Amino acid sequence: MTAPAGRPVLTLLYVPGDQPARIAKALASTADVVIVDLEDAVAPDRKDVARAAAVEAVAATDRPVQVRVNALGSPWALDDVAAVADLPLGVGLRVPKVVDVDDVRTLAASAPGRGLHLLLESALGVERAFDLATASPDVAGLGLGEADLRSDLGLTGDAGLLYARSRVIVAARAAGLPAPAMSAYTRVGDPEGLRESCLAGRALGFLGRTAIHPAQLDVIVAAFRPSAEEVERAAAVVDGVAAATTVGRGTVVLPDGTFLDVAMVEQARRVLALADRDR
Repeated sequence: MTAPAGRPVLTLLYVPGDQPARIAKALASTADVVIVDLEDAVAPDRKDVARAAAVEAVAATDRPVQVRVNALGSPWALDDVAAVADLPLGVGLRVPKVVDVDDVRTLAASAPGRGLHLLLESALGVERAFDLATASPDVAGLGLGEADLRSDLGLTGDAGLLYARSRVIVAARAAGLPAPAMSAYTRVGDPEGLRESCLAGRALGFLGRTAIHPAQLDVIVAAFRPSAEEVERAAAVVDGVAAATTVGRGTVVLPDGTFLDVAMVEQARRVLALADRDR
């Protein structure tokens, strides 16, 4: 199920599909979206158990939920997709390791009307980001799977991810999709590192982040929520541009001397929407 209409999503919490107790705990958490994982978090001999547990848990909740299926071409993918296709339409389908436009269209035909959340985890997937984002009207979002991408590219640090991160942000925007959420931060015991990483991602244009532990949720929200100063400035931008438009001017100068035009108001409105999300 998707998040409430108009409410910005900041936190998406992964939970292993073969752990019913942990699924229940995740569904009771403050996460905006719970991602029940049938892929990386589940051993091969537990795939069928995980699929059955995920279906039972998701069918019984009205919480915003996505199910991450196994990669297309794996022995479990078809059964995973068929199981999700029988769930309420609001349950999103999170698809790892996507590289092929035709695969996206096949998925859309197999689970019609369901939001497809595509993960790009290879150089080929990143290079095809816009084509994948526009492969079907059912594509609801893009994201990076950075652990696999690091391996594919042979990276030893974050610097090599800058291009891929910017590419997926631009592709999502060009396709009219929401800003991507950041990939999970795996050092659960490092909240300061998580905060700094979130702030860096926010500066690039990411919105929100996937998490692998409930303890990460508050840190993520705090990093992406605008400060009081940002909210005040955004309100001044919206009010100032509205006043200028009313009297037939296309530009306005704020008290601090900043020159604005109507094209800048959209970002200000996004800031105000984030500030209002929990009210």
